[in-house]
Amino acid sequence: MSMAGNLRRVTELGRVGGLRKVARLTRRRPRVDLSHPARSPLGSSVVNCVTYRDGVRTPGGRDLVDAVARVRKYGDGFVWLGLHEPTDQEFAGIAELFDLHPLAVEDAVEAHQRPKVERYGETLFAVFKTVCYVEHEELTATSEVVNTGEIMVFVGHDFVISVRHGRHGSLGPLREELESDPVQLAKGPSAVLHAIADHVVDDYLHVADSMQSDIDQVETDVFSADGGRADPGRIYQLKRELLELKRAVVPLARPLLDLSDRPMRVVDAEIQAYFRDVSDHLLRATEQIASFDELLNSILQAHLAQVTVAQNEDMRKITAWAAVIAVPTMVCGVYGMNFDHMPERHWQFGYPLVLGVIAVACLVLHRGFRRNGWL
Repeated sequence: MSMAGNLRRVTELGRVGGLRKVARLTRRRPRVDLSHPARSPLGSSVVNCVTYRDGVRTPGGRDLVDAVARVRKYGDGFVWLGLHEPTDQEFAGIAELFDLHPLAVEDAVEAHQRPKVERYGETLFAVFKTVCYVEHEELTATSEVVNTGEIMVFVGHDFVISVRHGRHGSLGPLREELESDPVQLAKGPSAVLHAIADHVVDDYLHVADSMQSDIDQVETDVFSADGGRADPGRIYQLKRELLELKRAVVPLARPLLDLSDRPMRVVDAEIQAYFRDVSDHLLRATEQIASFDELLNSILQAHLAQVTVAQNEDMRKITAWAAVIAVPTMVCGVYGMNFDHMPERHWQFGYPLVLGVIAVACLVLHRGFRRNGWL
């Protein structure tokens, strides 16, 4: 029976109190590493289930219940269970096995939570917003720039449960990176929590750096020769996407301060220093986002000012041409009246003379407006 099959059996038996029966169903088979796919190809929410002892991954294909029993029997090591968008039924047995609080379980299954850190007895529950930059050939008024997801982490003395929502933010590469540093991983589940937090915050910085190119492009277009004709929808779209990033980054400041300063039983004292480093990185991301927001506001105001200047220039040109056209209109209006005694009306050269006067007057006005920059 596969690992995913054993875990599905956990969810089935958890509701009737039969968790211990699962241990007898285990068959020793080569381990299947499902760290990288967004969702297990076996049709389960289980991505991976691994036991670590002294910072080293233990071999074997034991199921979840057996792994937890061995860890608790010998009192060393921990289990790291990775899930992707589990359902209530899939998570029910797991919640009972690890004695997870119902409120935290509800948050982990339904997602759409603000970044936070909560303590439920001996279990720590953390929520992180993940972000990724959406590549696009050209920024438009409807381009998606930032895509968000969530990672919920349950941390106990002998277990870590990571629940991921969204198509990005795989923890497979992070797991491999941690396994290459057994000294750090030997510090326990809090080392995994720190690695996840550091991974998430690093993504914030990468996304912010990627958005810099979009903002630079918009700024260049706005201050170009034809900047007044630029599409303001792109600026508003960038501000909306920046707001999405801000909602993920800013609320995480308080939870990271708690993890770095407040004593917690499940967080190793040495790991708290690492959380302070993550908090510093988060502060950098927050300041960068705030500067982007101010810059976009300035770009938008500059664009609106350019639009106003362009409109004034258009009105000035229209006024100048209206003044030029007013001269022949006035003369033609006078000569269109039905009077017998009109100047030069019956003279042979009267008609060409009037046309010449009109042309000279219009030419003088046109040259005057061009010299003053109105035309």
